[in-house]
Amino acid sequence: MDHVERLAPFRTEAAAFEKAVRRAFDLGEPVPAVPACPGWTVTDLVRHLGGVHRYLAHVLRERLTAPPDPAGLTLPEVPGDPDALTDWFAQGARELAELLHELGPDTAVWTWSAEQTTGFWLRMQLIELAVHRWDAESATGTPGRLDPAVAADAVTQTIEVMAPARRGWQQAPPGTGERYRFRRTDGPETWTVVLSGDQVLLEPATTAPADVEACGTASDLALFLWRRLPPTALRVTGDAALLPHWFTLVPPV
Repeated sequence: MDHVERLAPFRTEAAAFEKAVRRAFDLGEPVPAVPACPGWTVTDLVRHLGGVHRYLAHVLRERLTAPPDPAGLTLPEVPGDPDALTDWFAQGARELAELLHELGPDTAVWTWSAEQTTGFWLRMQLIELAVHRWDAESATGTPGRLDPAVAADAVTQTIEVMAPARRGWQQAPPGTGERYRFRRTDGPETWTVVLSGDQVLLEPATTAPADVEACGTASDLALFLWRRLPPTALRVTGDAALLPHWFTLVPPV
């Protein structure tokens, strides 16, 4: 997916998140809990995502090439009323999408990754928004799958970008050459990953045997890697104990 292709699903996921949140708030008190985010209610989820969108909008609007100084960062007060809070989220998502559309993929801005571009943020925020939409829907019922193209991109991004970052942030133990294979059942992609020392190595088109292989739809694989689905949601061959061990080698944040 490229920058232009990601803008439409970002807006679609934002609308779906808003719909799921309004459905949760319509149930009244107590506000439903979010099963995948222990200790959080739907209110916490909205505040988190709306705050992230406004933080990034500030980075983009100011073309910042270093992280903002928290002392100088003033964000609007978060509404307490559920309807106003949902509107607040929707406004922030629209403003972020407009900025990302205006700036295109190659404007230099600060990110927490090696890639210092606006394109990085759209890719990251589309994936995060899709996962949190799933979270919001799961608070009141059965959540819908992630869009297949977004989910496949999320698997690649999680392996190439998130996994190395998470290992560094959490001081994960070194890999000992564990080879994981994630095979998509609703598309042609296969991802083979080797954890070696401090490295996370994606091996394209390898025929080398894997220690464990997990098969599922792109949505199921992405949600597993984001720790939303258990290993039992996937079809596993090889050393099944290695699949939960992934989260020791790549700790969640």
